[in-house]
Amino acid sequence: MDFLQTLVTIFMQYGYFSVFGILILCGFGLPVPEDISLTAGGVISGLGYANVHIMFFVGMAGVLIGDSFVFWLGSHYGERALTLPVLRTVLHPERFDKVREQFKKYGRWVVFVGRFMPGLRMPIFFTAGTSKQISFFLFLLTDGFAALISVPIWVYLGYYFAHNFDELMSWVRGGQTIILILVGILVGVLFFFWWRRKHQEGKGDK
Repeated sequence: MDFLQTLVTIFMQYGYFSVFGILILCGFGLPVPEDISLTAGGVISGLGYANVHIMFFVGMAGVLIGDSFVFWLGSHYGERALTLPVLRTVLHPERFDKVREQFKKYGRWVVFVGRFMPGLRMPIFFTAGTSKQISFFLFLLTDGFAALISVPIWVYLGYYFAHNFDELMSWVRGGQTIILILVGILVGVLFFFWWRRKHQEGKGDK
């Protein structure tokens, strides 16, 4: 809670630009929880220091620009970028190898899932860039679709519980679980429609 209050204090003073900047730095590997930053942006909106709908777009822009930079870094410099101090501290060779193996198996779906995995986002997005298996446009589309699920949850959670930090923190602790449940439902629905389409096509061929 202390860290959330610290972010709220900073964001109240500097508004949208501070939220935007912190989120971009999160993408670069800054050890600040992205979900807490988004929630703090929602809190200052609930307290009247910002418009919550604008904050949602600021949040989307911040996370996507940060993620895109990491992807570009991997795409442009490849594994040479692993020698950079900003990457060396968070992306060890062993972790990079593990993420690369997962990316070979599952492709862009790893990017989608990576958005909901704090601590693994940067390694996954960097590896996506080095892999050359996914274009920047497809990366941005996949990451953006995933962000449309997670970003509004954190921003509007902060907004609705801005005046009750104890209640807010209880929701924040369970927020990641809520997001994973929503993702699971979405994947289930998409799989159902895919299966039904395949089933109907199979009938049509008979």
